[in-house]
Order: sequence, then C-alpha cells, then structure tokens
Amino acid sequence: MMDWTDRHCRVFHRLMSRRARLYTEMLTTGAIIRGDRARLLGFDASEHPVALQLGGSDPRDLATAAQIGEDFGYDEINLNVGCPSDRVKDGRFGACLMAEPALVAEGVAAMKRAVKVPVTVKCRIGIDDQDPEVALDTLARGVIAAGADALVVHARKAWLNGLSPKENRDIPPLDYDRVYRLKAALPEVPSIINGGITSIAEAKQHLAHVDGVMLGRAAYQEPWRLLTVDSELFGETPPHATMKDVFAAMLPYIERQLAEGTRLHSITRHFVGAFHGVPGARAFRRHLAENGVRPGAGTDVLREAIARVDDRALAAVAA
Repeated sequence: MMDWTDRHCRVFHRLMSRRARLYTEMLTTGAIIRGDRARLLGFDASEHPVALQLGGSDPRDLATAAQIGEDFGYDEINLNVGCPSDRVKDGRFGACLMAEPALVAEGVAAMKRAVKVPVTVKCRIGIDDQDPEVALDTLARGVIAAGADALVVHARKAWLNGLSPKENRDIPPLDYDRVYRLKAALPEVPSIINGGITSIAEAKQHLAHVDGVMLGRAAYQEPWRLLTVDSELFGETPPHATMKDVFAAMLPYIERQLAEGTRLHSITRHFVGAFHGVPGARAFRRHLAENGVRPGAGTDVLREAIARVDDRALAAVAA
C-alpha cells in the first residue's frame, strides 16, 4: 500500500509471522529505473518472502524494473492493476489498466522473459461500467496465457470517474462470489482474494474457495491480528506470542536504523494500531506521536510508550 508498507513496516510485520508473504508499497517503473534504487528497493533480509509490487504499463520498462527487483533479491514481482489513486490514473498504471487487458498481458509476458522469480498480477473485478463477469475473465485469461503465476483479486470494482481513492476502498460493493467463480473457472491458477477482510477467521472462510487471502488495511491498522497467522493458517508456532515480545525483537533493528540516520517516527508511525482496543492504547499512541517526532528521539521513547499499556492487556492482544 502506497506510503504504508515500507521496509520498516514489513520488518515489523515479519516479526509476527514467518509464513505470510509481504508486499512492498507500489513503486513505479520510472522511479525504479531512474531513481535512488537503494532507497526505494533496499530491504532487510528478515523480510523474506517479500514481493516487489510494480506500477507501470510500458512492457520494456516493466521488464527492466522486474529484472532490477530480481537482482535486489525479491522473491516475486507483482504488477498492480488495481490501485484507484489519482496518481495512477494520470500515469497510466493501476486500475485504469483494467480497460487495457492486452497491454497488461504484454507487460506480463515481458516480465516473464526478463526474470526467473514468479510474476503475479493484482487486479480489481472491473472498473466503472465494465461488466465484472467479462472484464475479470478477459484480464485473467490474458495474463495467465502470458505466463502470470498467480492472480490477486480485490473483490470490488474501482470507480475511477466519480469516486475518490478513499471512497473506492468502501463504496463499491464487495463481490467475493465473483472471485470464487474465477477460481472455479480456472482451477489450476493460484487465486488470492483481497478486499474488506478484517480477521483471520474471515480469511479461513475464504480459503474454502480460493488459494490465499491478502490482508491490507486490517493488517496495517490492527497489526496484532498477524500474531495468530502462523498458528491458525499454517499450524506452526508463531515467532512471538505477544506484541510486547514483538517490540522487544524490533528494538535491535530500530537501533541499527537510528544509527544510520533514520528518524524514529519513520518507524514508529507503523505502530499506532499495535494495541488497538486494549487499555493503555491511547496513551501508547499519544506518547509516540508527541515524542517520536522530536529530533534525536531514541528507543527509550518506544519503551516508555509500551510501559503505558497494562501487561495484562499485552497478553490479551495475542488472543
């Protein structure tokens, strides 16, 4: 998610699940080809498995950016054909490409020729006045024929004319059955469902119909939900039992980043939902907001913020 799932966020989330696949925020091909690659693409080794999500429409640029991503060590290259941001519409990438399935397929084919890691596509069920039955089927069959290894489908339309990007996250109705029908029509194609899924319990229900579930806002706004991913979905012991344990494991990473010049707030801004709904959460957020932005702020700020959450509540968050 743009401006959300940066490298600091992904390290934080990895400490809650060894098995979940992490995705970068969408990066444009132009930024990757001509920008500061170390800053844009650098990531911590602990993040694996991690996918690089690209935004773009020119097949040659997509191939070049995918190869750069593979060289950086990413485990998957994902083409975003679902983001409804104004920026993507103006730049001819994201959800507007649902109207150009042949071009998307051409981009996938170019990336497949350029890299050995899996190439996947994230899309919507349609845009604007498109019929989702036709639009999704046409795009899916085109990119699969071009070599796409999996599909990630946000189960709602994107209205590019008349709705804001924020409204596009909630107003168009979700149609999970449409994604289920796609999986039934293409049973050999790994299909991952996305959109409006708020809990691991809901994810388990979807897994009766599709191969995977992607959590976006729920994972970011209430990251404690990830604490049960490994045990509930993979039958494995999670890396850490409580959010307190997660933060203890996060401190060495934060200290290294601070030593390299990173500001504390750039990391702690991803923590605001860590104790959502438990006593002390508001005091935790307030302390980080007031003190994490100060010049020279260190890990003592995070420790002091955690101390404002009752230890009994910390254990409850893992439940």
